[in-house]
Amino acid sequence: MHLLNADLHSHSTVSDGTLSPEAVAARAHGNGVSLWALTDHDEVGGQHRARDAALALGMDYVTGVEISVTFAGQTVHIVGLGFDPDHPALVQGLADTRGGRERRAREMADGLARVGIPGAYEGALKYVGNPDLISRTHFARYLVEQGICQETHEVFRRYLTEGKPGYVEHRWARLADAVSWIRQAGGEAVIAHPARYDFSPNEEYALFTDFKALGGVGVEVVTGSHTVAEYQRYADMAKEFGLLASRGSDFHDPAESHTDLGTLPDLPGAVTPIWDVLTDRIVKA
Repeated sequence: MHLLNADLHSHSTVSDGTLSPEAVAARAHGNGVSLWALTDHDEVGGQHRARDAALALGMDYVTGVEISVTFAGQTVHIVGLGFDPDHPALVQGLADTRGGRERRAREMADGLARVGIPGAYEGALKYVGNPDLISRTHFARYLVEQGICQETHEVFRRYLTEGKPGYVEHRWARLADAVSWIRQAGGEAVIAHPARYDFSPNEEYALFTDFKALGGVGVEVVTGSHTVAEYQRYADMAKEFGLLASRGSDFHDPAESHTDLGTLPDLPGAVTPIWDVLTDRIVKA
């Protein structure tokens, strides 16, 4: 077993989490995390704050981001780890990726208004502040606040998935772009929570094949939305494709998230951890 308590997937108020980077750092540290990464969606604006907070607590830190890409008609997330957060190619690429969020959000609000839920765009903005970073999660929190649903997962099921009134498809970056931005900035690319995608076996195989060919190096094996069986499935996929294994809670909020920071089981013993190749990029406390 790989006993390092590394949590390399989490979110703050810089994207769609509900805690500040400093508060996420404190929660990670309080739960025994020894190596942490903040991986906000399509945004590196919290990286310096997260690093400083981690070091002040005595916790090692590695830079992180979660990039939205479109692959085979679906949204897939690619985590970047261990990069320069100020690298121009990465910063510009993320800015371009964020650019379509406001338009998409207004179309989502129009769809919700047509089924009797007015003011959803303005309501969602209360939870984000920056239209460039608005997401479905912010709409879900607003609908819970309004008493339309009991919790955010119910909002997604009833209103924000394909075929529902508030769903709007968005084409994100290409897989090749996301991996390239991460690599140009000196980082390593990781497929996030692969079990969450609704791919056929052939489509999933194509994702892993293309990702590896583009220079991707890792896959999240142990993550908050995976089952025990999926830990083993993606450990086997990591071995088949020669990928390193990552571990992260995908923490967003103390009440909403499936899994708290630092509480996941260890990686299976048969895989090689992603942090083995990040040693020169981990900032030591």
